[in-house]
Amino acid sequence: MTTDFSWLSRTELLIGRTSLEKLAQSHVMVVGLGGVGSFAAEFIARSGIGKMTIIDGDVVDPTNRNRQLPALATNHGESKAEIMAERIKAINPEIELTVIKDFVLPEKVLEHLSIQPDYIIDAIDSITPKITFLKSAFELKVPIVSSMGAGAKLDPTRLQVVDISETYNCPFAQQVKKQLKKRFSIKNGIKVVFSPEQPIKESLMLTDGKNFKKSAYGTISYLPAVFGAVVASVVIRDLMKV
Repeated sequence: MTTDFSWLSRTELLIGRTSLEKLAQSHVMVVGLGGVGSFAAEFIARSGIGKMTIIDGDVVDPTNRNRQLPALATNHGESKAEIMAERIKAINPEIELTVIKDFVLPEKVLEHLSIQPDYIIDAIDSITPKITFLKSAFELKVPIVSSMGAGAKLDPTRLQVVDISETYNCPFAQQVKKQLKKRFSIKNGIKVVFSPEQPIKESLMLTDGKNFKKSAYGTISYLPAVFGAVVASVVIRDLMKV
């Protein structure tokens, strides 16, 4: 089947036909479709990527509406993965899309990675599944970019793309680093997006502990979306270099 690049004419003006064809031949996996992952998935879809796998077992909750792309007042309780799948296919009907409506459990990580994507966006917001995914991708040498904490921050101009060893002022990144080092002896070699802005600690709240998540920080509408844009840009730019 011949790929229709006509809707990507503005993208082709910027990056050229060769890069456009590279993206059309690439497979990106987006793990987690919350505030960061949902926007990242959309930006990846709009880049003309040829194949995508999206993974999320959650449903829309009213508290998601302040920051998550699939969350509306009209779809509480609906699957985020299904909502995003419909949206992605509406953007690019030709995309080869795999939808996995599962929470990322540590014991399922290798099964997910067996799909063999060209690049992974890790937008998981729970420590144990996240570090298991990062460790497995690291060991299998699958390119991955990981989002650190988008909560408790306000300034979108502060975001950086660095090795995980270079993160600071991010409680989430600190926990990820600590657990990767303690459990798997991984100290560096993982590309992440983080903000060095001092966190607003007063915004912390405890949660019920479901899905490996015991606490959360307050969030603002735009910052997770900016995280999503930056991680998507890392993937797109790296794939064009291949």
